[in-house]
Amino acid sequence: MKRAAKLAQQLDVLINNAAIIPDGDQDVLTISPEAVGRTIATNALGALRVSQAFLPQLLASKSGRIVNVSSGAGQLSDMGTWSPAYAASKTTLNAITCLLAAALKEKGIAVNSVCPGWCRTDMGGSAAPRSVEEGASGIVWLAADAPQDKTGLFWRDKEVIPW
Repeated sequence: MKRAAKLAQQLDVLINNAAIIPDGDQDVLTISPEAVGRTIATNALGALRVSQAFLPQLLASKSGRIVNVSSGAGQLSDMGTWSPAYAASKTTLNAITCLLAAALKEKGIAVNSVCPGWCRTDMGGSAAPRSVEEGASGIVWLAADAPQDKTGLFWRDKEVIPW
């Protein structure tokens, strides 16, 4: 990652989309803290590490954007029992989004998180109602067309949602 960051001189958009979901149907009462830690390390801290690594290139753009791909599972306003490690990691990612947005707002960098919805991917499975294109549309909008002053928010389908 650091090597790639050194090769790039300028970066306009960074999309953090890496995620794992190791716990599936496990219960919050029995899941191992190690599984939760691994999931948070990948899904939330990974995005933080990549954002920090590419920050000099984003600052060179003077109006860069960071888009963190989150999930409705990370909404505190509607927290359930499904996949506790994944849900906790996406809640953490949303918090990191807010922290980065506050730190970078005056530097002209917009930072947002987005829920693409349940999409037909390797992770989402074939029963998911949304196509990859439908899921990607909100990510592309935040990366290219969303107002630059909208930062620190959680989005789905170009609408701010609670988290």
